[in-house]
Amino acid sequence: MDYDKKRERLAERLKYELNLSDRVYKAIKKVPRHLFVPERYKTEAYVDTPLPIGYGQTISAPHMVAIMCELLDLQEGDNVLEVGTGCGYHAAVVAELVGKKGKVISIEYISELAEVAKANLPALGYDNVVIIVGDGSKGYEPEAPYDKIYVTASAPDIPKPLIEQLKPGGKMVIPVGDTVQWLLIVEKDEKGNIKKKNWSSVRFVPLRGEYGFKSIRY
Repeated sequence: MDYDKKRERLAERLKYELNLSDRVYKAIKKVPRHLFVPERYKTEAYVDTPLPIGYGQTISAPHMVAIMCELLDLQEGDNVLEVGTGCGYHAAVVAELVGKKGKVISIEYISELAEVAKANLPALGYDNVVIIVGDGSKGYEPEAPYDKIYVTASAPDIPKPLIEQLKPGGKMVIPVGDTVQWLLIVEKDEKGNIKKKNWSSVRFVPLRGEYGFKSIRY
């Protein structure tokens, strides 16, 4: 199967449908999604849909990864926190955008998935991504503050530690809600004031951890 051609066609379609910037388009076009999904789903890797990756989790649809990257306005050299590594695909796209001078700190609650990401990312040359097993709802203080933060699971509310760890002038993208979820754009000004904006309704798996949902349903 010619995965390269399928990936190129997907990237071209997303660029047209979402009016992607050249940088995000090139990142989506480059990262081999088929190497991040379980073997039985490889033939569907370039269908624009979420796919199961085990443990009740999913790899996000490519369009959602692209949208979140655009909303974050990722720049070369950014220090980025990802909450919810999954298999590592989203982190790889972000790593392309922040470049070798940037860093992605990615926290995964499920150790088995973290191990998959730890194998995937270095094998593809993404040595600017650090995978940590832990409660991402509490962020990761040792590498804070972060220029950008994004969360790949829906929270009951914006976790306070993530707001605290966001750099003044920084931006966060996070889905919030249970039955009805909204993707929020959160900005912190130079004085530490927070501004929130609803972008659109979305559907993500629930966030685990201290600031996540206490009972997880699958």
